[in-house]
Amino acid sequence: MMRASAVAVLAVCFCAAVQGAEWKLVWSDEFDKDGLPDPAKWTYEEGFVRNQEAQYYTRARAENARVERGVLVLEARKEQFPNPRYEPGATSWQRGRQFAEYTSASVTTEGRAAWRYGRIEVRAKLPTGRGTWPAIWMLGVNRREVGWPRCGEIDIMENVGFDPDIIHANIHTEAYNHVKKTGKGASIRIEKPYADFHVYALEWTPERLDFFVDDQKYFSYNNEKTGPAVWPFDQPFYLILNVAIGGAWGGQKGIDDSIFPQRMEVDYVRVYERAFP
Repeated sequence: MMRASAVAVLAVCFCAAVQGAEWKLVWSDEFDKDGLPDPAKWTYEEGFVRNQEAQYYTRARAENARVERGVLVLEARKEQFPNPRYEPGATSWQRGRQFAEYTSASVTTEGRAAWRYGRIEVRAKLPTGRGTWPAIWMLGVNRREVGWPRCGEIDIMENVGFDPDIIHANIHTEAYNHVKKTGKGASIRIEKPYADFHVYALEWTPERLDFFVDDQKYFSYNNEKTGPAVWPFDQPFYLILNVAIGGAWGGQKGIDDSIFPQRMEVDYVRVYERAFP
C-alpha cells in the first residue's frame, strides 16, 4: 500500500464566471501495451468484496485482467477458485465459502491516482447475460476512515445483464443511498451496449455532477449546499472498473451459467481538468 502522500491527487478549482474554458487531459491509460494492467496506474480489489456477489476478484491474474490488442479486458469466468480467507464455520459470506464458482476482476486507481472535479471519460464495451453486473464508478479516498456511504459514491455506469439495454447512473451519500431507499439516479436506453463501444462520462464541478453516454447528458445531481451528508464530493475520489457476477442487484434473476466467459473491454480511460484562458 502506498503512502497517502504518494497518491497523485489531481484537483482543479472551477470558476463559473470564467467563460470559454477548455478541457485539458491530465491523466490517461490508452492500454497500448499488452500484459497485466500498468501497476503504476492500477491495483486490484481481491476476494469476495461486497453485495453478496458470487465472483471472487483475483489479483494480477491475466485470465481475469489483461491488456490485449489495445484494450483492457476484465473477464468473468465460471471456474472453481479457492478462497484463501476461508474459515470453517464462519458466518461471514466473505470467509464462509471455501471455493468460488466464478472469478472476475476489479481494477482501481486507489493509492495510485485520485481526482477532485474534472471530466472522467471511459470508452467501453460491456459484457452481457443474466447475472452480469459491470460498473464504472468512484469512491472517496477517505472510505477506509469514515466508511460507506459517508465517503460518497459516484456510479458513472452500471448495467445488469437481465436488463441489458439500460445504462444507469447513481450517487450515494450519507443522506441519499439505496440502503435508506433515498438514492438518486437515472437511466438511459442504449441499444446493445455489449455489441459496440460507448463513451461513459462524468463532468464534476463544485456545483453539480453531470452524467453522459456518448455526450448525451441524462442525469444531473446538484450541490444542495447543506453539508457533506448530501455533498461529500469536495474531496478526491478514485476510480474502479469491475465486472461483478450475481449479487443483490445483478443476481436478482439468477445467473445463466451458459454465458461464460464474459468480458468488459475498455478502450481508454481519460481524465480532464478545466484549462482556463
